[in-house]
Amino acid sequence: MLAIIGGTGLYQLDGLEVVSEVEVDTPFGTPSAPLKTLKLGEHEILFLPRHGGGHAYLPHEINYRANIYALKQAGARMVIGFSAVGSLQEEIAPGDFSIPSQYLDLTKGKRDYTFFGNGIAAHVSTAVPTCPDLSGWIKQVARENAIKLHMDKTYACVEGPRLGTKAESFFMRGAGCDLVGMTNVPEVFLAREAQLSYATICIATDYDCWLDDPEQHVTVQAVIERFGASLEKAKELLMAMLQSPLPKVDETYRKSLAMAVLTPDSALTSEQLEMLDVLRA
Repeated sequence: MLAIIGGTGLYQLDGLEVVSEVEVDTPFGTPSAPLKTLKLGEHEILFLPRHGGGHAYLPHEINYRANIYALKQAGARMVIGFSAVGSLQEEIAPGDFSIPSQYLDLTKGKRDYTFFGNGIAAHVSTAVPTCPDLSGWIKQVARENAIKLHMDKTYACVEGPRLGTKAESFFMRGAGCDLVGMTNVPEVFLAREAQLSYATICIATDYDCWLDDPEQHVTVQAVIERFGASLEKAKELLMAMLQSPLPKVDETYRKSLAMAVLTPDSALTSEQLEMLDVLRA
């Protein structure tokens, strides 16, 4: 089953039948919003707005663990996120879409990064943090609908909520990053721990603040003004995806926990085993 995590501006999906809307609780607390099951034709998907229904949560306040766990528990096996980002490369213009394949974590420890600990030792490989099959499918659908899409980019995740300095912008460019945002970490890594195929469609709203022209520097006002048209195009891409057959995903990608959990099941409580059963499903 496919799940969509809506980012800034994407708090609901119009044009889809609402099958159910459920308040969910998890071992890690409550998700950002009630979990919706939506239907388009014969396809059912799950939908969750990352920041809550009215953009109530700052990036470091989002309960990423509850969001990912709730989606997995509800039957998700693939997750596509939508995220507003700043562009660190001139060829990625405001309004362009990109799919990251790599991440640089520049957050500062305010977020809960893992499902493990407290008696469960596990170390999941994130050398390939996103799902190539899912990303390739999005690329194909975008091409069929004449939507420009940059592939295989590197996303730097910063803590926020403040917008960055020029020094930080140049640092990230020097580190080989193409995009900067505040929300994909730890989401991408938790999806890996939950054995979910994950990809993010990033929508560039600005050039951060590395260009000499101060008119191009990111501000909240500029983000909102530029984002409307891009959001409509994002919804167009999403609707095209929902009307296409889901991709076949390499099953080895969905076995990230096979050799990652070091603590034997015999040493775990019933609650820990129940949580692991959800992640391993």
